[in-house]
Amino acid sequence: MQRNFLFFMLALLATGGMGPGAALAMGDRPPAAPAVVEATAPAVTVAPAVTAEMQARVPLSGTLVAREVVQVTPRIEGQEILSLGAEPGDRVEQGQELARLSDVTLRAQLAQADAELQRATAGVAQAESQIASNEAALAQAVAALERARSLRQSGSGTQAALDQAVAAEAAARGVAASSREGIEVARATEAQARAARDIARINVERTVITAPVAGRVASRSAQIGAIASASAGPMFTLIADGSVEFEGEVIETALPELRPGQVVALNVAGVGRIEGSVRKLPAAVDATTRLGLVRVELPPDERLLIGLFVSGDIITERRETIAVPATAVLADAGGERVQVVKDGIVETRAVRAGLLWQGQREITEGLAEGESVITRAGGFFRSGDRVSVASDSLDRAAPPPDEIAAEGATDTSGAETPALSSAAAPLAAQAAEGGARP
Repeated sequence: MQRNFLFFMLALLATGGMGPGAALAMGDRPPAAPAVVEATAPAVTVAPAVTAEMQARVPLSGTLVAREVVQVTPRIEGQEILSLGAEPGDRVEQGQELARLSDVTLRAQLAQADAELQRATAGVAQAESQIASNEAALAQAVAALERARSLRQSGSGTQAALDQAVAAEAAARGVAASSREGIEVARATEAQARAARDIARINVERTVITAPVAGRVASRSAQIGAIASASAGPMFTLIADGSVEFEGEVIETALPELRPGQVVALNVAGVGRIEGSVRKLPAAVDATTRLGLVRVELPPDERLLIGLFVSGDIITERRETIAVPATAVLADAGGERVQVVKDGIVETRAVRAGLLWQGQREITEGLAEGESVITRAGGFFRSGDRVSVASDSLDRAAPPPDEIAAEGATDTSGAETPALSSAAAPLAAQAAEGGARP
């Protein structure tokens, strides 16, 4: 029986049927495990250079104001306010009645002025009649003087009669001259009375206060029953044509970049975002704040009320150009550069950078559209370094700890050590088991 078992074991060894366990039982050492895969190139996140819109903006803040303010004050004082025809917020047309004052006293003054004018007119007529009478008397005196001279020359008249005719003619001439001067005085009195009548009529008309321009009522200080007075301030304040614009403060260093007509993106409190355009640049800068006031024209909108706070930006430049993430551009004393990745090889390339807008940086020279650049940690690489490109999603989201253990660990240099494959794991375990054996 023992001999048969011995022959069976020898036959099994001769045919190679002995398993790994039998080989170990006979004192053979286990096979060596394959070497761990070499470390891969460091992974980097890249982004392509794309054509995008880039903008340059100048910030500003301020308040909505009326483009043109019109103050309505009473042109006749001392009269009671009887009625008001407009309230703040109302739109009014040019010539529309805003208020009415009492005109009782003024109409009485107008009647008095009319009477004075009539008397002055009658005085002119009387003066003209007196002139006609005096001119007739002068003509009669001149004729009498001629007869007296003829009679004296013919010897039938006396010298006394001639002297009397000369004196009468001189007196008549003086009276005629005086009456002609009197008509001028009468006419001047008539003109003065007419002017007084016109003033009285204008005062009556001024009791009706009207809008000098079409626009919107911004404020009203007049009250029914109050006495109108210019010293009390304007009764109404109007916004001419209802035009509201923005007055914003800009720092002095940004003023050279501004031009009339530039687009302005604004955020109005309680209204939201609107667009306007630069209408007027400041003529001076405040010596204390170092700020200048810019006027911005706005589109018509009933929601825009003077006094609202506004902030925004003036768009000084806007163009389509090559752009990369701002973090991809490195700068030092030697200038700007980016790390271009092509076929897994890094190339340090000098570029000329321009505008910075919404996390993107304009590249005006040195980079073509579509070329990939390292977006972060580019300063740790040099030309010729080999890298592997990681997707943006893996770069943004860190994997859970169990996935990190499964995928591999990171050494102190930052390079990842790949995890053991499923085929190598049993070999490593077997090697460790074998190593523990003598």
